[in-house]
Amino acid sequence: MERQLNNRINKCLKSFMFLWSFFCFINNGFSQKEKLKTFKITDSIRITTLYILPESDALIVWAAKQLAEDIELITGLRPQVVKTNTFDNPGIYIGEHAQHSKLGTADFSNLTKRWEAFNISLKENKLFIVGSDVRGTVYGVFELAKQLGVSPWVWWGDVVPKKQTELSVAIPENGIFQEPSVKYRGVFLNDEDWGLQPWAAKTFEPETGDIGPKTYEKIFQLLLRLKANTIWPAMHPCTQGFYTVKGNQDMAKKYQIVIGTSHAEPMLRNNVDEWDKKLYGEYNYFTNSETVNNYWASRINQVGDSINQNIITLGMRGVHDSHMEGAKSVADSKQMLQNIINNQRAMIDSLMQKPILEIPQVFISYKEVLELYDKGLYLPEDVTLMWTDDNYGYIRRLSNSKEQQRQGGSGVYYHLSYWGRPHDYLWLSTTQPGLIWYEMNKAYENGARSMWIANVGDIKPAEYNTQLFLDLAWNINSVDVDSIYEHLLTWFQLNLGEEVAEESAKVISEYYRLAFIRKPEYMGWSQTEPTTQVKFSTLTKEEIQERVSDYKRLSDRVEELSLKVPEQQQSAWFQFIEYPVMAAANMNFKFLYWQLASQEKSQTKKESYEKWSKEAYAEIKELTDYYNNTLQEGKWNGIMSMNPRGLPVFEALQYEFNPEDIKYLKSSEKVLIKGSEFSKSEGVSEYAWKPINGLGFSNASVTLFPFHFAEFDENKPGLEYKYTLSESGHYVVKVHFLPTHTNVFNQEADISLDDNKYPNQSISTEGRSAQWKENVLRNSAVIALPKQYLEKGKHHINIEVNQTGMVIDYVEILKELY
Repeated sequence: MERQLNNRINKCLKSFMFLWSFFCFINNGFSQKEKLKTFKITDSIRITTLYILPESDALIVWAAKQLAEDIELITGLRPQVVKTNTFDNPGIYIGEHAQHSKLGTADFSNLTKRWEAFNISLKENKLFIVGSDVRGTVYGVFELAKQLGVSPWVWWGDVVPKKQTELSVAIPENGIFQEPSVKYRGVFLNDEDWGLQPWAAKTFEPETGDIGPKTYEKIFQLLLRLKANTIWPAMHPCTQGFYTVKGNQDMAKKYQIVIGTSHAEPMLRNNVDEWDKKLYGEYNYFTNSETVNNYWASRINQVGDSINQNIITLGMRGVHDSHMEGAKSVADSKQMLQNIINNQRAMIDSLMQKPILEIPQVFISYKEVLELYDKGLYLPEDVTLMWTDDNYGYIRRLSNSKEQQRQGGSGVYYHLSYWGRPHDYLWLSTTQPGLIWYEMNKAYENGARSMWIANVGDIKPAEYNTQLFLDLAWNINSVDVDSIYEHLLTWFQLNLGEEVAEESAKVISEYYRLAFIRKPEYMGWSQTEPTTQVKFSTLTKEEIQERVSDYKRLSDRVEELSLKVPEQQQSAWFQFIEYPVMAAANMNFKFLYWQLASQEKSQTKKESYEKWSKEAYAEIKELTDYYNNTLQEGKWNGIMSMNPRGLPVFEALQYEFNPEDIKYLKSSEKVLIKGSEFSKSEGVSEYAWKPINGLGFSNASVTLFPFHFAEFDENKPGLEYKYTLSESGHYVVKVHFLPTHTNVFNQEADISLDDNKYPNQSISTEGRSAQWKENVLRNSAVIALPKQYLEKGKHHINIEVNQTGMVIDYVEILKELY
């Protein structure tokens, strides 16, 4: 602990020695080979002017002023924002295509009838930022801001742009054109009880005492900088319903953010706050349909004048995250849900001024609702089908070829944070970027292009994962299979600077990989719903020591790099690197040293392990206290909890050991083969095996490309792996897949070990089975072949799969030593 305090002091003393170097951004939306033209924004004697049309929408006026502030952050000089109807002077011209085209400016015909597109082009000494509509124009403004060096996380991550006296931007000769890959893109604020809500209520917006318009304004500004347009507001019992707080609805209109609601909140209602059981009775459509209908209708009437800025969720579940009340069977639920949807559609049609086909509606197939849909529930063609992951990052279902033809299309609700069984992960954001990339690209390729929503919890500390998710939603081609790491590196270049960007990317990549093996929240080997107490892990002593060493190297590297971080980026460094990595490391130290202490016979070593375990817990406490009370002079007080929901995994440990609980798991000699280390591959038709670097325990998992779903019968794609055993003996061979899902639960592999064949080995799980729980906690679906005697020397294993969407992480060959 003393070392950590000294380190912070040293950072303040030494950081002035390190200067920022000029860097360029690689994700500019144009080829690096394309001829570039330079537009100078400011030099030592003058600064350009920002021009907008007199009739510009208020949001465009705001964005122009934000750009002026961003330029001031970099140069110390703020450009003027001037309204004009002429284009005589040099400067930056910002506006909508429809207005510019009337005035006869440059040709922006590629924006005609586009959704949220923009064009940035340089004509002589004039830089034009023109959007197809208001939001498109705003996204163009913030694209320029990012290229100048202002991060979308400038406020939310306390990122300070690099200071420059001369500022210019390079624009391709043919300009920059961008438009979204996914129509509605956004976030769900969820499980906000331990971060966002207490921070807003006590620190940022005490006048409201809740997440109110002041907080939402900052969130909406962040969304626009991230080129997002949609939000599902916070909705837990600790938070007032979005539409019940004065100013919230007006703030959404001001920033033109589309408001939707989650799977448990039909018709834009927040049930946990708004359904008053004493006033309304049971939330039961079987017995109380008239009251429920009136409750829904009143909200539709309230938002009717802004319906173009809302997406209405159809269907019905329980008041919160539970089954529909009153149904006695699945058949009852399905029939009543069909009636409810029909009634909701009729209500929308009668209360809205627009035709129902022009009103965005979504059906979210979360948990048990998917079963009802799969049993034949009918949905009108214009309704968006929103698929969901299993809460742990693996999408449960995607549109088949027929569903991909629907007018309303499909989307995905995806978790980057989760409360529930088998265990929460509300504390740190550790979803591996490679998994986000794979699952969302797979979704997109199978038609999910209408709506993407990420559950981001409290926003912090999910900054990078949120960025990646929304970058893919904006431009699915912005990150390909070979540039997942480069995207991360570019993000750190923008947010932390060149001095530490590359090492930061390496550190955080290893942080994600180690958490993929076991998330910090799962290190107690406990579960929840029902909650169980912590226990010793299933790791052997050798595996524990290896994991301790991995985290020790990681935490040591963070301490070394801390000395190189420029002073102005110390706050961002703490939020993006130091807190998550050091907190995760110490959670591992806390439990792993605890287990080593239980097994140690030497009293001296035992006391050392206990001491290190206790220090790790204290270090998490100190880091969290610094986050809340010291960082940015208390700006983030209340945003970070070290024990969300108060689960046993977060508590201090007891060091009196029950001999019956102590585990001495014996080790096996093992051979590990990464998925990418195959000796031969066989594809089928256009499908071929490729690695995804940065995915899985191996960081090199392999799957079939392209991702469009296909099944294989006789001729199956497969891989061969060769390995050599140094001695004969009894071995167990395990093939580790990622626990992905398929529409009809029929993922199978045919495995051959030398001449022995093991066909039709299933990795599919349904519902919340015990096997599914085990799989998601370890991020692995394992096919274990029977133990058998193998001679020393060369061997091979062949793996064939019956469909796309199966991901091979690694192969494990274990020699039993007992």
